[in-house]
Amino acid sequence: MTAKQFCQLLNDSKYIKMAKGKGRRVREKGKLRLSQYFKSIDDGANVAVVIDAGVRASFPKRIRGMSGKIKTSRGTFKEVELKDGNKLKTFIIHPIHLKKL
Repeated sequence: MTAKQFCQLLNDSKYIKMAKGKGRRVREKGKLRLSQYFKSIDDGANVAVVIDAGVRASFPKRIRGMSGKIKTSRGTFKEVELKDGNKLKTFIIHPIHLKKL
C-alpha cells in the first residue's frame, strides 16, 4: 500500500479517524452485536485475541493478536492459555474478544 492509497483510505467517508490512525467503519461504531457477545466456544479450541472496542477489555494490550488454546470456562468468560515469551500464561477473557481459528 502506497502512502497515497493510505491517505485516500483515511480520508474515505466510510471510515472515522480514531486515535493512532486506526479506522473503524461508521456503521460499526459503538455497535455491540449480540450474536458475538453470547457466542459459544468449546474448551480446547484454538482462538485469536481480537479486541472489540465497544466492550471494555481488562487484559494487557500486548496480547492483542496472539493466538492460544482455551483451557476452561469461568462463567461466561474463558481461560485462554497464551505463550508470552517462553512462558505459558493464562488470561481470563470474554468471548467477544476471541475469534476461532
